[in-house]
Amino acid sequence: MKITSDFLVIGTGIAGLSYALKVADQGTVCLVTKRDIDISATQLAQGGIAAVSALDDSFFSHAEDTMVAGGHLSNPEIVEMVVQAGPQAIKDLIDWGVKFSKNPENEYDLTREGGHSHRRILHAKDATGREIERALVAAAVDHPNINLYQHHIAVDLITESKVCQQQLENNSCLGAYILDIKNNEVIAFGARFTVLATGGAGKVYLYTCNPDIATGDGVAIGWRAGAAVANMEFMQFHPTTLYHPNAKSFLISEAVRGEGAILRRSDGYAFMPGHHQLKDLAPRDIVARAIDSEMKLHGDDCAFLDITHKDADYIRERFPTIYQTCLEYGIDMTREPIPVVPAAHYLCGGLQTDDNGETCIRNLFAIGEVASTGLHGANRLASNSLLEGVVFAERAAERSLARMQETQPSYPTIAPWDSGSATDSDEEVVVAHNWDEIRRSMWNYVGIVRSNKRLYRAMSRIKLIQQEIHEYYWNFHITSDLIELRNIATVAELIVQSALSRHESRGLHYTIDYPQTDDKFQRDTVIPGAKLPES
Repeated sequence: MKITSDFLVIGTGIAGLSYALKVADQGTVCLVTKRDIDISATQLAQGGIAAVSALDDSFFSHAEDTMVAGGHLSNPEIVEMVVQAGPQAIKDLIDWGVKFSKNPENEYDLTREGGHSHRRILHAKDATGREIERALVAAAVDHPNINLYQHHIAVDLITESKVCQQQLENNSCLGAYILDIKNNEVIAFGARFTVLATGGAGKVYLYTCNPDIATGDGVAIGWRAGAAVANMEFMQFHPTTLYHPNAKSFLISEAVRGEGAILRRSDGYAFMPGHHQLKDLAPRDIVARAIDSEMKLHGDDCAFLDITHKDADYIRERFPTIYQTCLEYGIDMTREPIPVVPAAHYLCGGLQTDDNGETCIRNLFAIGEVASTGLHGANRLASNSLLEGVVFAERAAERSLARMQETQPSYPTIAPWDSGSATDSDEEVVVAHNWDEIRRSMWNYVGIVRSNKRLYRAMSRIKLIQQEIHEYYWNFHITSDLIELRNIATVAELIVQSALSRHESRGLHYTIDYPQTDDKFQRDTVIPGAKLPES
């Protein structure tokens, strides 16, 4: 079976939906998601979206905060472009129906988060992502040119190099092979422009606040197709995830600290003043390492986030989702501190793109968390991620539409999927076991604090697992679980390879072998794409 369209968008978070809405008036869109349309990392975002909105704020200040948080590895031109596009991005979201919280004066309520020098975070109480997702989904499903394919997962990209089975200097993307999960059928989707908006890779780690879909699919299939990746060593660990045996990595928004919460040890001692001059408002990498250090030094299982000094009614009004969730686990945050631990949260690296979100493969775009655009550098500044998604969706859409006007409409000719002699598997336990082993190895050896010894140990295990996956992949019919396992193994290797090549500590990459920052490494870590697609 084959399906063709002008635009193929894989992923339905803020980036993918924004792009689809930007181009849908000019052509047909296939919008693909591997779960329901509203299951995304965007939907879980609590804090908000950063954009200069107040008179006492400035683009210069927002850009400087971004550069400092990113360990001065961010591209200053990209940073300047994104922060200056912030007000228009907010207007676009409002025009699509997003309702941000307002103060008693009927002005948009601006909050502050770690690393920000001003209040510039627009939010919808503590469920900003859910509100954004609601509005964009409603707009997308109502558009006549957008065709939605839920419960479909991308297997691999289709490129000119793949079709002719030789490396091409000017390789182009022609679409993707996508598995219809419910009908167990691989469909060839041909498109003039393909957009990867698949989100992050938190599930590569044992503990994460990401949704189950965050298995690095876009990074893996893009790299296998020949697209370069950059800065994969910079995995952000969110410092404050709810610590409870029955809670599945529920995130406690950085906005709680932005409104005055204090991190304490089990003995009540406020430890952040001893780690950074910004205390509890330090950037995320500093706070995560501080919590990790205090836990190990004092033998604690967690740290405690204390906002009990604030008015109880204010807490319930400002953080209704967090308050209610904590209450369900027997924790009243108005009267007792919240137990928290760090967890894998955001991939600051990804598929390397230009300033329009295009990869080195022509007509293949990567936007949102899947991309390394130059904005985040060695550590993402809080609430810059939603902003990046909207801004680069706009720029990718403009590039796509301009190119479509330059050339005559023509849809690529692609072959249907060939499963060869593959058979059904009766050993699904192999997939589950390998999945667990990769995630544990990454957590134990490639976490908040690293060393060469730990990294080599992780690489050795990942290489062995990949041999099993390769054999399994070619012998048996593919399933969504197998596709995700193959992808997290690929992403895990790219993270370790990148970490081994950076002989310094910068931002989210901290290694005891090279504890200092070295100016020689003030550059992106780039790994070229695979020479030829595997499948």
